[in-house]
Amino acid sequence: MTGATVAAPNPATSRRRRLILETLQAYLFLLPAFAVLFVFKVWPAFFALYISTFKWDIIQGAFRGLQNYADILFGSRAETFWRSLSTTITYALMTVPLEIAFALVVAYLLFQKMHGRAIYRTIFYLPYVTSTVAAAAVFEWVFHPQYGLVNEIIEKLGGSGLTWFQEPSGIFEMLGRNFGMQVPDWAAGPSLALATIAIFSIWHFLGFQIVIFLGGLGNIPVEYYEAARLDGASQWQLFTRITLPLLSPQIFFVFTIASIGVLRAFNEIYVLTNGGPLDTTRTVSMNVFRTFFQQGQIGLGSAMGVLLTIIILIFTVVQFRILERRVVYS
Repeated sequence: MTGATVAAPNPATSRRRRLILETLQAYLFLLPAFAVLFVFKVWPAFFALYISTFKWDIIQGAFRGLQNYADILFGSRAETFWRSLSTTITYALMTVPLEIAFALVVAYLLFQKMHGRAIYRTIFYLPYVTSTVAAAAVFEWVFHPQYGLVNEIIEKLGGSGLTWFQEPSGIFEMLGRNFGMQVPDWAAGPSLALATIAIFSIWHFLGFQIVIFLGGLGNIPVEYYEAARLDGASQWQLFTRITLPLLSPQIFFVFTIASIGVLRAFNEIYVLTNGGPLDTTRTVSMNVFRTFFQQGQIGLGSAMGVLLTIIILIFTVVQFRILERRVVYS
């Protein structure tokens, strides 16, 4: 009597079923995070794009197509928009290069062997983990024209205090005035208020970039430095020929993140100046806020937000096209 033959399970089929099950489990774990991103990021972005094509004040009005964008770029809102975009670019040019330069130098110094190195690293990182609003409020007190610490120091050194966040004059115009020179309007430079906000931004975000650079410095093999020292390389040559090229991935990452953050900066400007004085610190994000919330022109405000997103996207793509070629991955 012969028993029934039982077919052995196919290993390939079992592996395929297990792979499908693991994939479904992975997507199930990702579902809550995806739902949060969709509700609070993806859907609002598409809805803002939808709103930007309507005359939308308190309620939805007539469909305008691209007319809102035309008004912002070429029409009644063009002067305000282009001035705010110029302010935004000026703010970025003042902030991002100095942030990266200071962070790179400080990180290089903090990477060396010294007493209290951990304490110094903590001190530099503390401003970044502090709330932007709280840090800006303290900064406003430090630079207060009447009882601020900075003006007190200047006056004790024999100078005269400045109005800082309340000063609309350009910094080059003020310097020329002190030396008895007449500076033309086109060379007046950014307002002192905008320059002071840039100082705050550099101070507040420096810690994040220092941490990124410290991580990159820790990944550079010490054998490179030892071999270069045996060949008689100086400290400056070690920094320019080894440290900088091998830190290029971190520099590229920090430059990209810092540029995006500065172009969409809002909290610090809102707390410190609210776009003033005389709109000299009104960036595009502040212009969006005023149009959307203060003036109630939701369609125009959404169109400005979409344009700001496109500008940031173009700027980021250009960075990847130009700067990534110089990155050394090793």
